[in-house]
Amino acid sequence: MSVIVPAYNAAAYLPFALDSILSQSYTAWEIVIVDDGSTDNTRAVAGSYRQKLGDKLQYIHQPNRGLPAARNTGMRAAHGEFIALLDADDVWLPHRMERGVQAMDNDPQTGLVHARVVRIDAQGSVIGQLSVAPKHLSGNIAHYIYTRRAHIVCPTVMFRKSCLETAGWFDESMRATEDRDLWFRIALHAKVTYIDEVLAYYRLSPSSMTSDLNRLLTGQLYFVAKHFQSGACSRVERLQALGSIYRELGDSLFRGGAVTKAIGSYLRAVLYNPLSLPNVYMFFRAIADPMVRLCMAAVYER
Repeated sequence: MSVIVPAYNAAAYLPFALDSILSQSYTAWEIVIVDDGSTDNTRAVAGSYRQKLGDKLQYIHQPNRGLPAARNTGMRAAHGEFIALLDADDVWLPHRMERGVQAMDNDPQTGLVHARVVRIDAQGSVIGQLSVAPKHLSGNIAHYIYTRRAHIVCPTVMFRKSCLETAGWFDESMRATEDRDLWFRIALHAKVTYIDEVLAYYRLSPSSMTSDLNRLLTGQLYFVAKHFQSGACSRVERLQALGSIYRELGDSLFRGGAVTKAIGSYLRAVLYNPLSLPNVYMFFRAIADPMVRLCMAAVYER
């Protein structure tokens, strides 16, 4: 088992990530830390663990090239049959590796395993869990990954290194959605297994990718176009995927109070995929929200 830990200016969180690896019930692992041009104390933190772990930890420093390139560097240096990903600001629960290896051993057709996460904030306080539809998360689910009915969260992912021979590596030209891109390519050739258990803490912070909506949208649209143009997905699947993207963008805008922009995003979702009940529901909900507020304000003014 090779655990790939990309790190960029991660000195504050890296010890929590590494300690969660050391606490695993499964012990046949190596750690590959890829320092992607950090300017903080990341090198020193990694060095202190290198002294304790010896050859069980590789430390690689490279000029800053971005997250996909850092992960690829780590995977190329990995010796394990299985690859597990742990970003430097995330944390594993103690049975995360054991559960993944069990799922792989139980089904040789499984190429990728994933599970549930609990979201935490920058201080480590619990935010909550993502709602999931398990029926879309196991089996031959490339269609669901592409159309965004399946969301696979990186700190729970484990896959066979041999899958990279057919699926390829992380696309280093992408600066968002590169994880979904690889999961999709793996799922085109292998079965995916979902473990319905929380196995990691996924940290959200103001500087995280999920908070940069424009960058995220650009990556999502590129992913959809890339695989439609390659012939891997149909026109209908493309429209379904675009509808999901704009509905999720609308959700983020709506939660942030940008109701007018949210309505525009929901409208695009409906135009792309009018048969989706969530798209239609969220569009009318967003329209109704300011109307309800205006009516309430008028009542109070009387």
